[in-house]
Amino acid sequence: MSDIRVSLGLIGLETLFGGDIRAAVEWLAVAEEMGVDGVTLTDHVVMGEALDKYPYGPFPMPLDWPWWEPITLLSAIALATKRLRLQTAVLISPLRPAVLLAKQLATLDVISGGRVSIGLGVGWQKEEYEASGVPWEGRFGLMIEQIQVCRTLWRDAPAAFHGKMVSFDRIHSRPFPVQGDRIPIMLGIAPNDRNVARIADHADGWLPIQADVPSIREGIEKLRAAFAERGRDPDSLMVRAVPRAVKGDDGRLDMSRTLDNAREMIEAGVTEIELFPLHFARDRAGAEALVEKLAAFKASLAS
Repeated sequence: MSDIRVSLGLIGLETLFGGDIRAAVEWLAVAEEMGVDGVTLTDHVVMGEALDKYPYGPFPMPLDWPWWEPITLLSAIALATKRLRLQTAVLISPLRPAVLLAKQLATLDVISGGRVSIGLGVGWQKEEYEASGVPWEGRFGLMIEQIQVCRTLWRDAPAAFHGKMVSFDRIHSRPFPVQGDRIPIMLGIAPNDRNVARIADHADGWLPIQADVPSIREGIEKLRAAFAERGRDPDSLMVRAVPRAVKGDDGRLDMSRTLDNAREMIEAGVTEIELFPLHFARDRAGAEALVEKLAAFKASLAS
């Protein structure tokens, strides 16, 4: 298990630095040196007020929470770091035109020297689509078509594509990504049969929405089988998951117990563990203590 990766979910990281997002970005160079492999950003372009419609329990953030635009912020992180993988969990891709998405990700990949691994999803809030002028219906099909458009524009010039919602001939989009048309793409969708096929046909990995280990294990088994059916190497499947945060006897979140849950996920087939400093730390010192424990955890997997 020596190839397991550890990443930081950056939502709210700036609160550990007095609300200064620039200081948080600069600190990521320290986290990188301490052994963190990657970072992730969560996406909301705009927010409606019906937070009670969130399908996974109480919505974890207040309405006035600052949602940083992921590609923009990842570009800043790219220049502040040298090795970190630049990731999202998830980018709500249907809210962005397919050709613009292709250009944004290609540009980020060039700026970072080929460090982009993008997580895509469709979100959960209809109001966000309405405000963006994008139909709520057909969002899954649009996301898959966007992946196809991106792969085409990352490879061909001139490029042609004819889909249900996007169509063009003799289109040029430069620069090409450093990684070519194989920028890793992971999908944050439920592992039902239709979505398993979507991942196996068009993506490289899965972002489980919840932290239930048995469900994750079942989803991974389905995906590995689907990869094999399509002649793809099941061992190439990437799965990044957030372990269930566990409280200690004092009622506070317990890092050691949470990492026990992470170990169970890895045994189930998860290839990358993501933790949020916001959950376990109150300031920079706490964030660095978290990173030290993550690095030690990763080292223990290799021993």
